[in-house]
Amino acid sequence: MDMLHAKRITAVKQNLTAMKLCQTLICDPLSIWYLTGYYTEPFERFLALYLGTDEQNQRPDTLFCNVLFPDASSCFEHVITFSDTDNPIPLVAATCDSTNALGIDKMLTARWLLPLIDTQAAAGFCLASEAVDAARSLKDASEQNLMREASRVNDAAMSWLAAQVRPGVSERQIADGLLGEYRRLGAEDHSFAPIVSFGANAADPHHEPDDTVFQTGDMVLFDVGCKRNWYCSDMTRVFFTTTPSERQLLVYNTVRRANEAAAAVVKPGVTFAEIDLTARKVIEDAGFGPYFTHRLGHQIGLQDHEPGDVSASHHEPVQVGQCFSIEPGIYIPGEIGVRIEDLVIVTEDGCEVINHYPHDVQVLAV
Repeated sequence: MDMLHAKRITAVKQNLTAMKLCQTLICDPLSIWYLTGYYTEPFERFLALYLGTDEQNQRPDTLFCNVLFPDASSCFEHVITFSDTDNPIPLVAATCDSTNALGIDKMLTARWLLPLIDTQAAAGFCLASEAVDAARSLKDASEQNLMREASRVNDAAMSWLAAQVRPGVSERQIADGLLGEYRRLGAEDHSFAPIVSFGANAADPHHEPDDTVFQTGDMVLFDVGCKRNWYCSDMTRVFFTTTPSERQLLVYNTVRRANEAAAAVVKPGVTFAEIDLTARKVIEDAGFGPYFTHRLGHQIGLQDHEPGDVSASHHEPVQVGQCFSIEPGIYIPGEIGVRIEDLVIVTEDGCEVINHYPHDVQVLAV
């Protein structure tokens, strides 16, 4: 195992100790990749990484893999394999310390958990996803660079998206063409299904692109992200296609001010709730409070939405290396929807906004 993965496993074990746990079973394929460098998509088959904190009990950290999966021996020292006709549960139970509680993650399905309970593989079972989630939340320097690169691609793709807006084009046509542009720019895939919204469709924060055809004068919202070298990007921008009205400008500039005010207060020690409330106050003071209907943001990394939201109910302080979205919005049904979203990385004395596509009011020539 290389030093990077060993360091990450040590961080998870420290988190387990703080949770008063001495063992855990990790089933999230992305978390297993994060900790070992090994990735496979198991689908219905069993895949798990066992980690223990008590080195005296002779229970080695173990990766459980079906023989149909790619060979994991080059990534991890102790691998136990099994076939489709084998039951992996006794293998896991033999590895676990039955006298202590076993942490499990949110990806372990009832299909595997219930037999583990029935076999008394551990003295108890508890959700321990936080042990890995907290480690993944703190991005090291190399991860931060990968996040910047993914956002660089997303910035470039936004220019391509704006250029696709023309009379007669549908939301679905633009959304369907985006993956090819991402790949041309060096990304591998979407980090989530793209949102393309024309006109009043933007008042639905999670509108799915459909056959709505662009009409000159529509406002256009793009909420898109790519995955490059495992790491995700996410950004939202809104464009005008005719001179905006005073009300449209008021809504747009209110959201812009909320976004920029929130980014300005981010620094170590400030709570996620304080960041959310900073943006929310700007929108409430402008009279649009009831139309900001979601949390301010979410953490991001190997997945577009990772645990640790930016909301009024999250009172933990932000930490150096965390990366999350700031995406205030105003959604007036049947009329207008505006969201401006950037990703930030927390630094020693503030934050770095890693999206560089401008916030300026832009009127497309269509």
